[in-house]
Amino acid sequence: MKLRLVYYLVISIIFIQSCSSGKGAYKRGDYFEAVLTAVQRLRQNPEHKKSREVLSLSYQPAIEFLETSAQNQIASNANFKWRSAVQNYEKINRLYEEIRTSPGALKIIPNPINKYKELTDVKAKAAEESYEAGLQAMLKNTREDAKQAYFLFKEASFYSPDYRESIEMMNQAEYNATLRVAFEELNTTRYNLGTSQPAVTSLKRQFLEFYLEQDIKNETIPIDQNMKIIFVGYAVGKPTITNYSENLSDSVKSGEKTVNGVKKATYEKVTAKITYYDKTVTARAELSVIITDRKSGATLKSSAVTSTYNWQANWGSYTGDVRALNTRQRNICQRSETNPSEGELMKQVKVELDKNLSGELNGFYSRY
Repeated sequence: MKLRLVYYLVISIIFIQSCSSGKGAYKRGDYFEAVLTAVQRLRQNPEHKKSREVLSLSYQPAIEFLETSAQNQIASNANFKWRSAVQNYEKINRLYEEIRTSPGALKIIPNPINKYKELTDVKAKAAEESYEAGLQAMLKNTREDAKQAYFLFKEASFYSPDYRESIEMMNQAEYNATLRVAFEELNTTRYNLGTSQPAVTSLKRQFLEFYLEQDIKNETIPIDQNMKIIFVGYAVGKPTITNYSENLSDSVKSGEKTVNGVKKATYEKVTAKITYYDKTVTARAELSVIITDRKSGATLKSSAVTSTYNWQANWGSYTGDVRALNTRQRNICQRSETNPSEGELMKQVKVELDKNLSGELNGFYSRY
């Protein structure tokens, strides 16, 4: 049994060492990953034999594969071919930097190849490619296409900072892609639980903005949707009290007596009956959410959001000998029946209501 365990342990160590040296990646034909893994291992152990071997075998195939892939993309008619070329040359340059910072790897590959000049050239082409694609997306004049345009202009700016008007176009695309919602709150009850504005504005998401209806009356903000949050109900149920009893007994020291000149403690049995009381008061609140299209007036969403808060308290009473009670039971019996304050109930039920409202709105606007 021990020999078998040792055998499996040795096999596991060999497998782990093989993988950590990059040999597994080399066998799969993933030369780029094989080189990275070998270089990392050589950075820790410059004389690691398997990693030296893997690096020697993998480096040239990795460079040839990446260079060929870049040239094939450039020669093709594929969409975003310059983006793909950028990615391949960036990988070659990464290998260059990784090897330069690993003394053990430099012994195997003393003259690593870089493609910084080529990368500069293809980045310029990639910037143009992304910028032109962004313009085409903007011409389609839809929110979804404006989103796509935003990321394309951002990509163009990344490849070539300040490329043409990429920053200005990116800002314009973001503006066109943003859904703007004006909301107002109404209360149809005599209760005031406060505003739900924080629950609405907590939806931090790109391409989505909320405005209070009252704040935009004199503004020229292009609103897409109207949202009404109508507080429709708050109620507190009658308290419910449950109880159960427990008979207790214990043996407690009552004194001492002397037997054959030796003092010994005397005990007596004590009993008591304890009754536990549990009180629950339930508060409930409800609001309605109605979302409509600003132009057509069509209803996009109409749903009820509810919340429930259960306030609870417990206490106890006993009859009999208090010495039969333990510390926890005595503490319970020192409590008396209490009632929640209206403010506490409202506060807690509102916390849950806002949480549920936020979840409801998150679900709805996730499609946008």
